[in-house]
Amino acid sequence: METVTLGLNGPSVPPIGIGTWAWGDTLFWGYGKDYDATVLQAAFNTALELGVNFFDTAEIYGFGESERLLGQFMQQTDRPVFIATKYFPLPWRFNGDAVAEALTASLKRLKLPTVTLYQVHWPFDFFMGQQTLLSALADEVQQGRIQAVGVSNYSAPQLRQAHQILAGRGIPLAVNQVQYSLLARQIEKNGVLQAARELNVTILAYSPLAQGLLTGKYSIENYKTPIGARKLDPRFSRSGLEKLAPLTQLLQSIAKKYDRTPAQVALNWLMAQGNVVPIPGAKNAEQVRQNAGAIGWSMEPSEVAQLAEASTSI
Repeated sequence: METVTLGLNGPSVPPIGIGTWAWGDTLFWGYGKDYDATVLQAAFNTALELGVNFFDTAEIYGFGESERLLGQFMQQTDRPVFIATKYFPLPWRFNGDAVAEALTASLKRLKLPTVTLYQVHWPFDFFMGQQTLLSALADEVQQGRIQAVGVSNYSAPQLRQAHQILAGRGIPLAVNQVQYSLLARQIEKNGVLQAARELNVTILAYSPLAQGLLTGKYSIENYKTPIGARKLDPRFSRSGLEKLAPLTQLLQSIAKKYDRTPAQVALNWLMAQGNVVPIPGAKNAEQVRQNAGAIGWSMEPSEVAQLAEASTSI
């Protein structure tokens, strides 16, 4: 399988990963009701079989349960697995020792001596400051407990600052994990994507299917009153779906041409942007298979441009 290098000379991972926010999360995703650890292990095993062995988690996902599940699953395979996790800059984490302690706890849950990628979950620094925070991460790289450093949800100026601080320690900034999809293209306008390209920072794209809006599941033809968190998103309303219809129809048309699904086309569009790794969520083996179907083929450049134009006004 083709691979993508994270940042400048960082780890090489598949061109698509799996987001595991829903793994063990009972508050938002309802873990333990419609799906459980057995279902997630089947998803994990299927991902490895398909070569999608890059998983993104965080210490706050399920209050550590996502990491624990991944650690449990990894104990049952000899295949290589790449893990990205995240440090959450809580207000009471005052100094660099807090970074080391949080990393130690994550590694314990993951049952790993080192992690592929360790990211700052949000650009908050409260009393610690970016210099102290990133220097602590640089220390961990030098000690071998982190292979690459990343950030998440950083603006263009914040990204440049983080890159500069790490460069002072001789360590490249590998990634900025941000929301990016055909329906969330703010990073193209606010300087984040341009800064990432200038600095050789890879974009990890979370919510690449816009909570399912780009899968073809939601349309005027099969409209149902949204439930759960989607009730709060006007894009899932009847008028929102009407506005989305031209893009949905284009996704379906291109999907038919390549014998793919609209979701696979939407993920492939992100990969076509260059140095962008989408990390869609997957709660079961079938969703993993769907995600993996975005790999191994390419659209015509004109089709990539058509999708960009169709989503611009939404």
